[in-house]
Amino acid sequence: MSLPLEGLSAIVTGAGRGLGRAEALELARLGASVVVNDYGQPGRDGSGTASAGPADAVVAEIVAAGGTAVAHTGDVADFAQARALVALAADTFGKLDILVNNAGILRDRMVFSMSEDEWDSVIRVHLKGHFNTTHFASVHWRERSKAAGAPVYGRIVNTSSEAFLAGSAGQPNYSAAKGGIVGLTTSTALALTKYGVTANAICPRARTRMTEDVFAGFGVPEAGDLDPLAPEHVAPLVGYLAAPAAGRVNGQLLVVHGGMVAVMERPRVCAQFDTAKDVFTYEELDAVLSPYYGGRSAGETFAASEVLGLKRG
Repeated sequence: MSLPLEGLSAIVTGAGRGLGRAEALELARLGASVVVNDYGQPGRDGSGTASAGPADAVVAEIVAAGGTAVAHTGDVADFAQARALVALAADTFGKLDILVNNAGILRDRMVFSMSEDEWDSVIRVHLKGHFNTTHFASVHWRERSKAAGAPVYGRIVNTSSEAFLAGSAGQPNYSAAKGGIVGLTTSTALALTKYGVTANAICPRARTRMTEDVFAGFGVPEAGDLDPLAPEHVAPLVGYLAAPAAGRVNGQLLVVHGGMVAVMERPRVCAQFDTAKDVFTYEELDAVLSPYYGGRSAGETFAASEVLGLKRG
């Protein structure tokens, strides 16, 4: 019996640790040949000397389990290195079929305290990094489709976050980048569907090096039980979205964690007000909008634990 991803090749960025590692292992388990990309910096803020160690270690795990994998240690936020990453997959395995964008860093600070570099660096790695690899993968698929005169096989799985959905007070850079990734995903889904390519985004909830303080004390497992926030809960959805079975899933945003997958709707209109004349006046807007929002305090907020349904262990 063949495996779902047998004969397909994949790139997973940020795959040296955490979610990316779990996703790379799952794609390999399902039969894909995998390029394991990781820049290898030890700090979750992107600090420290880059190292091939994390990517090489995951490649070794895949090979030891009988799979096929190669390492790439470039920075996906660098345009030229992203080009080299896609070329490595195509040259090594003959083509690229699956792109999983996961690489990212954190530089958390309140918006009134955030420096320009803290903003730029997070946007660069998350949002530009997703764009760079998507750009070169889409060029690859478009050229193959034109040469074949028919659609080809292509899957993109991008990584957004519930920080975009629910807000995160100390992460204006991260929240903005993750929202931008959703916009990039839906635009890409529309642009590439005629070439046979789908693009979807996930909002994973997982306890990793990136989120160890965010989820400290939440959902702590009993001794011997699987952590409900383990990355292994997320990886199977990535495997599914990468597979032929998900050919009709395109331009979607899914929240995933601990045995739960939620399909998110696009934003909907919850109220509409029409002017009685040709153009709204200040007075008319005050008359219709102020009562609508009158039951809410000006600084109304929700704790992340309430919005995301987290429970402390």
